[in-house]
Amino acid sequence: MIVFLLPSSGYDPTEAAVPWAALRDAGYDVRFATPDGRVALADRRLTDTGFSWLSPWLMTRRAGLEAYRRLTDDPWFRAPLSYAEVDPAILTGLFVPGGHAPGMRTLLEDAVAQRLFARVFLVGLPVGAVCHGVLLAARAKDPTTGRSVLHGRRTTALTSLLELTAWNLTRLWLGRYYRTYPATVQAEVTAALAEPGHFLAGPPWPVRDTAARPRRGFTVRDGNYVSARWPGDCHRLAADYLALVRSYRHSPAPSTAENGH
Repeated sequence: MIVFLLPSSGYDPTEAAVPWAALRDAGYDVRFATPDGRVALADRRLTDTGFSWLSPWLMTRRAGLEAYRRLTDDPWFRAPLSYAEVDPAILTGLFVPGGHAPGMRTLLEDAVAQRLFARVFLVGLPVGAVCHGVLLAARAKDPTTGRSVLHGRRTTALTSLLELTAWNLTRLWLGRYYRTYPATVQAEVTAALAEPGHFLAGPPWPVRDTAARPRRGFTVRDGNYVSARWPGDCHRLAADYLALVRSYRHSPAPSTAENGH
């Protein structure tokens, strides 16, 4: 059983639905967990209200919305577990989408979710995270060292360039919508790593990938962990996480970083 950790609300629909669809279409048992076991819906600005003239760049594309509609019809999505109900002993993987909206804090700041992530990560199960979801990994602590589980690993996440560009384009009418925290995601994640160079930002001006051209996206694989930056990487992330799940052999994976330039 692979579990997707979702906040109470506000996650990015593409970042959740595209990887979910790849796993479901491959026959994997995928469940969901939220803070209180209630259904979590995506950021409405990414599914309904839009971003005015910026919508073609910032909005979820058609493939992401189609996958999200499938996701919301899934019986397991409609009956999520709470974080506390997830039994790590029966998991075969864990995935954490991201998002900008304030509701994301109900996941990223949850101590139960952080401990769950750390336990699954440290036993070597396949773990994936994207965008703000990587903050959960950065905040998850190895109980034997007190450091982030990402200490000594390589990762990517929402880059400061992407985050600040989106914020500057929208702040006149959306305020801090694109600044979930005072520090950027890249800054906080990098501070949790063993070396600043272990954060891989990828091409400075990213191009959205597609189902037909997933290699346009950028991901970083380090052992049992794969990460990506934004919704535009999610077709590649879905393919890479599916490959990671398929390669799992019930033993911790060695740390062998690979990045997807």
